[in-house]
Amino acid sequence: MSNKMFFPTVAIILLFIMGLFFLFNPSYKISIEAKYHYEMGEYKEAYTLAKEAFAIDLYNRMASTIMAQSKISLKYISYIELATKYMKSINEIATHEVISNADKAKIRTICEIMIASYIKLAPSVITDKDLVDKVANYNTKFENLLEKVNQ
Repeated sequence: MSNKMFFPTVAIILLFIMGLFFLFNPSYKISIEAKYHYEMGEYKEAYTLAKEAFAIDLYNRMASTIMAQSKISLKYISYIELATKYMKSINEIATHEVISNADKAKIRTICEIMIASYIKLAPSVITDKDLVDKVANYNTKFENLLEKVNQ
């Protein structure tokens, strides 16, 4: 075999062995499944699987990364769920003909809590852009609402 064919052949064989390692190693097999769930937006399932894979092999960087990213995404989803709940509550208050000082204080407190929660969120490069945008939109709404209530 000539030198021109030796190195590409060795490289292909090594890639094949690495592929088999990923397919048959239980930790990486679970990590690949966790990655799939993460990409589908099923962050709880992805987190659970990544945590399981990481417990099997502490050196599994793929599992570690998916676990961290899923945790960040779950925080974003939690913020969205809370923001939706609070916006519904604020909309109920807004339907009253006269908004009392107690209701204004409640709205102010809700807005301050949500703005403080937003500041604590830290997206990563691979956090779903739709989640980040949705959270940013809610934060803008809470900032505008707080500004109106403080007038």
